[in-house]
Amino acid sequence: MVMIGERLGVRPRVAVRVNPDFEVKGSGMRMGGGPQQFGVDAEDVPALLADLAQADLEFLGFHIFAGSQNLHTEILCEAQRRTVELALRLAEALPMPVRYLNLGGGFGIPYFDRDEPLDLAAIGENLHGLLADAILPGLPGARVVIELGRYITGESGFYVTRVVDRKQSRGKTFLVVDGGLHHQLAASGNFGQAIRRNYPVAIGGRSADEETEVVSVVGRLCTPLDLLADSVPLARADVGDLVVVFMAGAYGLTASPTAFLSHPAPVEVLV
Repeated sequence: MVMIGERLGVRPRVAVRVNPDFEVKGSGMRMGGGPQQFGVDAEDVPALLADLAQADLEFLGFHIFAGSQNLHTEILCEAQRRTVELALRLAEALPMPVRYLNLGGGFGIPYFDRDEPLDLAAIGENLHGLLADAILPGLPGARVVIELGRYITGESGFYVTRVVDRKQSRGKTFLVVDGGLHHQLAASGNFGQAIRRNYPVAIGGRSADEETEVVSVVGRLCTPLDLLADSVPLARADVGDLVVVFMAGAYGLTASPTAFLSHPAPVEVLV
């Protein structure tokens, strides 16, 4: 990195991604604690900081991300407290001030019926206390960052796909659509869920009080993983009708295998 900076005539700016020495329970994906492919183990960070201090680098601070898709308010608050404690402890080994502190994110959204939304007010109160009582006194020059991608975008996105066939197979009805996991991998359950659960789905333009039928919504790819909804009650749909998948604004198209079997890419519309 230093050599590249010298060649470009710039001084590289770096931060250290830290694998914390604690785990956050209740997360959809754990990205910290224990052995991880993410970050530098917390116990190894002081030695790395000593090496960085000798290099011609502009060290900014720390990025500590312990987990994602967490719907447990108190667990998130505790994780933030422990993250700040870790950052303060690591900063003691620095000959320079911390100017950047990324506390990660992990704010989940309620994808499924039994999910309860986060108490954002309680999380905000916890963060306010951490800023006032710990970060500002201990790391006065640090810019604090929270990652809220899923929380901001997840519920505001919809994936819409068209029914191209109705199929009956041994008493089960399948709606075959022109999309699938190559457009919306997360909704298919192949993006890290331990147990597959259906995202909220509906037939576009149909009333919720219409007579329903139990169907499975599947794509056209040659894999049984291409499943957008499994045995869900929906208003009766025919060829040409639209299936709408809710909660599709995060980890949708960009996290999906769009080149799978060379099917065309979907259109993205910003309203």
